[in-house]
Amino acid sequence: MKVITIPYSFDNYAYLIICEKTGDAAVVDPGEYYPVYRELKKHEIQLKAVFCTHHHGDHIGGLRELCDEFDGIAIYGSEEDSGRIPGLNFPLTEKSTVSIGKITGQVFATPGHTRGSICYSFKDHLFTGDTLFGGGCGRLFEGTALDMYESLNGKLRKLPKETKVYFGHEYTSQNLKFARFIEPDNIAIAQRLAEIDNKQGTPLMTTPSTMQLECATNPFLRCEEEGVAQKAAEQSHVDPLDPLAVFTVIRKMKDSF
Repeated sequence: MKVITIPYSFDNYAYLIICEKTGDAAVVDPGEYYPVYRELKKHEIQLKAVFCTHHHGDHIGGLRELCDEFDGIAIYGSEEDSGRIPGLNFPLTEKSTVSIGKITGQVFATPGHTRGSICYSFKDHLFTGDTLFGGGCGRLFEGTALDMYESLNGKLRKLPKETKVYFGHEYTSQNLKFARFIEPDNIAIAQRLAEIDNKQGTPLMTTPSTMQLECATNPFLRCEEEGVAQKAAEQSHVDPLDPLAVFTVIRKMKDSF
């Protein structure tokens, strides 16, 4: 399995997944047509499928043109997004399986950002769209804090620590500045920010992360940690022993950070 990262727009990522045994390829979240088409031609591969993490236009904006260019491709997405993702012909639910060539993956239903947000897991590769970011998580547009908390902490956080996390936007630097505000004494956050600062002057690309790194630095996966809980309690007088209440507070704090 080979993964090619495709930056597009201002801070979005699409990803090509290539089965190296068959040469078949799928794209995750083609928000723009041309950057995806360019990579397909560059590597002389044929697109067989599209894996949509959710229905927002900045993630599916190139979908119609890809369907016109590659006749008969499979379009995967949540069954919740039927009618919201053009050409969706393979609606998915929790623990559905998907495949590209000889590669098989599993679907996680991860509502929160939208009600139909899903993540795709292929071996030790996880594609999270706008659910889990480097150092952060998506805004709550259609779901609740409980939805997102359970998606992140009830599902994704339980994946093996070596799992690579491929997220939908390059928000990592700003997210980690918020994480540092929440946990100023967290050395792992300081180290991660320093590594990003050292990359300045080159196109900043922090994808993929790992679940181990996210569990060490992402406040939305650390709501049971004393420093995160105390910061939430200081802000809103919530019970620091209630991880969901802590999550709810820091998600609201991030909205205005």
